[in-house]
Amino acid sequence: MQTLVDWGRIDTVLLDMDGTLLDLYFDNHFWLQHLPGVFGRERGLAPEAAHAELVARFGREQGTLNWYCVDFWSQELGLDIPLLKKDIAHLIAPRPGAFEFLAAIRDSGREAWLVTNAHHHSLSLKLAHTPLTDLCDRILCSHDFREPKESAAFWPALRASEPFDPARALFVDDSESVLRAAHDYGIGQLLTIGQPDSRKPTRDGLHFPVLHHFNDLLPIPPRHVTA
Repeated sequence: MQTLVDWGRIDTVLLDMDGTLLDLYFDNHFWLQHLPGVFGRERGLAPEAAHAELVARFGREQGTLNWYCVDFWSQELGLDIPLLKKDIAHLIAPRPGAFEFLAAIRDSGREAWLVTNAHHHSLSLKLAHTPLTDLCDRILCSHDFREPKESAAFWPALRASEPFDPARALFVDDSESVLRAAHDYGIGQLLTIGQPDSRKPTRDGLHFPVLHHFNDLLPIPPRHVTA
């Protein structure tokens, strides 16, 4: 049986948050259902028209920091996005086995780093409703580096701030464009997520090795440190 990960060649595990450690359903529901409903009521638009207008606006910013920036969208739409997110915070949930996987990384003598494109407002909300702060050795936000993870400039900036050996790192993310940037930088092992949103079907046609459940990466053998 072929294994997804060569643990003997990993010191650092880099993990995306939304769609990787946490169920993407919260974010999809907020941006594609909850927010269009509020936006439509504020503008006197039918639900379908509000949804179509927002999706078009989102598309123009995709792949940039603005796409992830809560402050940008609050100003762009004239709505308090952080407050609206709190309205559905009860939907924030882990993907199956995510927290247990983080604990296993630490028990193995390796470090787990949360590396997210989420804006600080969104990140703070997720951290307040999950144990991620206690389970991750580093929590790193791309907004602090002024580049999204899909940018080639992000990865050297991350390494300059938080030194690690890319060749001895595992990176798990649900975004293929982010994974391509990490691959091009030289991250040693890469995995994508088969089902980021628990309410949607498992994805197919993915270009990176697919992780379906964190249990597929367990057990994690102890890290051997050479002198």
